[in-house]
Amino acid sequence: MLFLVSGTSRSGKTLIAKKILADKQIPYLSLDWLMMGFNDGIPEYGIHHLLWPNEIAEKMGPFLLGMIDSMLIDGMDYVIEGEAMLPQLVADLVEKHPDKIKVVFVGYTEISVKDKVALVKKHGDGENDWLTNESDEYIRDHIGNMIAYSKMIKNGCEKHGLSYFDTSEDFLGAIEAATDFLVGDLN
Repeated sequence: MLFLVSGTSRSGKTLIAKKILADKQIPYLSLDWLMMGFNDGIPEYGIHHLLWPNEIAEKMGPFLLGMIDSMLIDGMDYVIEGEAMLPQLVADLVEKHPDKIKVVFVGYTEISVKDKVALVKKHGDGENDWLTNESDEYIRDHIGNMIAYSKMIKNGCEKHGLSYFDTSEDFLGAIEAATDFLVGDLN
């Protein structure tokens, strides 16, 4: 089974993947690692960290589809997490492989920029955190963009019948619910 976890920056995608790894011993692959491989290794492909997540998803889509098809043939349980998946792409995959793929999207549509920035700063990963090392203005701008992107993702999930979990109010509760949705029925 492939477990796909997508959504916006700072919505809890990696936390879900790490929780599944710890609880179920299912490894994960971060699409951020792949995107940065394109960014740093083959910049001529035009996939870089300054693009909006939907732009990255569109550019990486054919690569991701080929990778997922190969992973499904292998049959190993795996989590793929990252922003670079859009509801339409995922809906097509689920329709094609309904018994082999489970998916959740996470975002935050019901929180103010000010409150989310405070949470990001409070729970950031110190010097290893790419966002909290930026200026306050950059962080506010990024979070504002991600709230707008969360709304786009939520609408796409509603349109395509996909599960969306909002981490605005009860972050840890939403992470737990999304994780349970994905792997709660596994032994």
